[in-house]
Amino acid sequence: MILGKIEELVDRARHHDTRAIAQLISLVEDGAQELRQVLRLLAPNTGHAHIVGITGAPGVGKSTTTSALISEYRKRGLRVAVLAVDPSSPFSGGAVLGDRIRMQEHALDANVFIRSMASRGQLGGLSAAAPQGIRILDAAGFDVVIVETVGVGQSEVEIAGHADTTVVLLAPGMGDGIQAAKAGLLEIGDLYVINKADRDGAKTTARELRHSLAMSHPSDGRDREIILTSADRGEGIAEIVKAVDAHLDWLKDSGDLGRRRARRITMEIEHLAIAALRQKMILQAHDIDGLTLEVAEGRMDTYQAADNLLEIFGRMKP
Repeated sequence: MILGKIEELVDRARHHDTRAIAQLISLVEDGAQELRQVLRLLAPNTGHAHIVGITGAPGVGKSTTTSALISEYRKRGLRVAVLAVDPSSPFSGGAVLGDRIRMQEHALDANVFIRSMASRGQLGGLSAAAPQGIRILDAAGFDVVIVETVGVGQSEVEIAGHADTTVVLLAPGMGDGIQAAKAGLLEIGDLYVINKADRDGAKTTARELRHSLAMSHPSDGRDREIILTSADRGEGIAEIVKAVDAHLDWLKDSGDLGRRRARRITMEIEHLAIAALRQKMILQAHDIDGLTLEVAEGRMDTYQAADNLLEIFGRMKP
């Protein structure tokens, strides 16, 4: 893709062209060479959207809640984008669930953009391409970017590093009070939602969760709100949006918003650097094989082998 076409694509995305935004995210997922230029052009326009993470175990109603949140934000006149991370197909590597299947009631709304992104085996509930996808949606002028994780249970904590506000969904009758403690969700949640509150045991789940949160002693000293909802009925959704907005205000007032976003950038830089090192390792497979043989035959220890490999990388051109 020539430079002029990239600049045109970025300009169209900035002017809310849905097709251009979709093309840019496809470049992210494909790891295209043009991505460097795209992100360079978009850089001055990022940092404005409120990034909201929706996470929780499978079956708690994340997609239903996300769809209801879109409706509530649209009532307020806000532009909303959703990155819905789905399980990968074992055959194609693509998302098993597509964006056309999800949230169909919003498909014709020009101020809503929904994109499914395959996890492709990435742990932590996110796709490896998600950070750059978030950056593109932010630069495209969306007011709110909702990132819905894949639903992988106890390893689903990575979202906290990429969102300004993390909403943890639980449901009664699924043992989620105990699972939250096991999964580390007590540490990552900024807001807790007990969905399917019309079921028996919702108040018990909320009580157990409140007790667990009281025992966890959050380091920032801020009480975590617990909201009961029935997303399929639209009940409690306005309360979620109100709590999410209040959390954003708290982040700004406390200065924590800047700190969280700085950590997010650090994580993204580290990820890209590590990915580049992995690629170099693939290219230098013969050197690794030689070092492996040296270690296997006792002529070198693994630390020395790693140091030697880093020296080889240092001599390579970027």
